Amino acid sequence: MSEESAAADGMVGWGFDAHALNDQPPLVLGGVEVSDEVGVDATSDGDVLAHAITDAILGACVLGDMGEHFPPHDPMFEGVESMFFVRQAATMAMAADRRLVHVDATVIAQSVRIAPHRERIRETLAEGLGVGAESVSVKATTTDGLGLVGRGEGIAAVAVVSVAPLS
Repeated sequence: MSEESAAADGMVGWGFDAHALNDQPPLVLGGVEVSDEVGVDATSDGDVLAHAITDAILGACVLGDMGEHFPPHDPMFEGVESMFFVRQAATMAMAADRRLVHVDATVIAQSVRIAPHRERIRETLAEGLGVGAESVSVKATTTDGLGLVGRGEGIAAVAVVSVAPLS
C-alpha cells in the first residue's frame, strides 16, 4: 500500500504520557480538575490525558511528536494548560487535510477516580478537538498495585486517534 492510499483511507495514531504524582494539586485530566489532593511534576499543567491525545493526533497525521512542536524546555510552555496542545494538534490536523474521526483514551491510575468526571472530560476534550462527544471515549484502569502507578507514585494515559481525509 502506498503512502497516498493509506492517507486516503484514513490513518491511526497512538500516544502515551506519564508523570510522577506529587502533593501539589490540582490534578487535571482532559482539561478537568479531578483531584484537589494530588498533582503532577510537569512543565505544563501535566495533563497526561491531553498529552497522550496530542501525540496520537500528531502521529495519525505524521506530524512528529509533542516534544518537537512544544519542547518542554521552552519557557513559553511552562505552566500552560494542556488543552492548548490538544487544540493546536487538532488545528494542525486540519491544516494537514485531516479530520478527527475517533479518540479512544485510557487513564492508568491506582487511586485517582475517573468515573465521576468521565462525561465532563469527554465533553471538554470534544470541544477542544472540534468533534462531538460521541467521538471521544475515555476509560480508566489500574495496574493492580504493580509498578510506579500501582504504588501511587505516578499516573499515565494512552490514546488512539483515527483521522480521515477532509474531503
